[in-house]
Amino acid sequence: MDRERLARLSIFAAVVQAGGFRAAARTLAMSPSAVSHAVAELEAALGVRLLNRSTRSLALTDAGRALLDRIGPALGEIDAAVADARDSDAAPAGPVRITLTPLSAHALFAPHLAAFVDAYPGITLDLVIDDRFVDTVAEGYDLGVRLGETLRPDMIATRIGGPLRMAAVAAPAYLKRYGRPTSLEELADHRCLHRRLGGGIYRWEVTRGGADLVLDALPQTLIVNDDALLRRAVCDGAGIAFVIESVMADDLAAGRLVELFPEHCPPFLGFFIYHASRRQMRPAVRATIDFFVAANRVEPFRSPRLHDSLV
Repeated sequence: MDRERLARLSIFAAVVQAGGFRAAARTLAMSPSAVSHAVAELEAALGVRLLNRSTRSLALTDAGRALLDRIGPALGEIDAAVADARDSDAAPAGPVRITLTPLSAHALFAPHLAAFVDAYPGITLDLVIDDRFVDTVAEGYDLGVRLGETLRPDMIATRIGGPLRMAAVAAPAYLKRYGRPTSLEELADHRCLHRRLGGGIYRWEVTRGGADLVLDALPQTLIVNDDALLRRAVCDGAGIAFVIESVMADDLAAGRLVELFPEHCPPFLGFFIYHASRRQMRPAVRATIDFFVAANRVEPFRSPRLHDSLV
């Protein structure tokens, strides 16, 4: 595309954004007549009217709206690329808004926040804790952190932290009172405690003979959406829970809980940090991804004493 046409397209977009020729002229540091002339030349070159003008109003024609829908994102990309090039030697700065689950926040971010603030004093982290899946674009987030299995295929994701394992766990007192199940089928005869995740109940997904198996006919004795509450219930002997093993690691090590069927619960990939666009991202967002991915690569994923921070 020649430079003059690109300049006219940029001026046309500025006129629409500013709501008029005079306002756009002030933004572009041009005369109103030069702005009006550039848009008129663009219309003449395209052979269509892009704007309906009156003394008091300015409105896009159908052709103008269609053109703006096509060029708007591209012009935004150009502006972002120019800004990134201009700021490439400057320290990353500005707000970075991230949606996280409670577990990912406490296990992957909390241990490293002080180091991040020291490394990037110009970045303002805005961390919002939420179990449901969040569309980062629609809800105004730069990044999200969720289990890989919950992400949409169109999300761009980077693994953060190590692999995870699910575990079926129960208190010794519960097993003494009701007996220890010896097969997956016997779980149907036990009190089962469930974790609500986002809009649904987290499924008990296991493997048997190398094949995936969903235990979807289990009793729903208790359903909660909080890890600390679930931990308290299972440790007090309310039933058998299906949890991320690292959440209950201290209780398992201390004997407060017993793991059932570990052979049916292999590791899976775990958490990913995701966003919705491949466009050139702001340096502050890129720095945030790189920092927390690197910080969680040096040690196996575990949430030591996570329940203390949630109670």
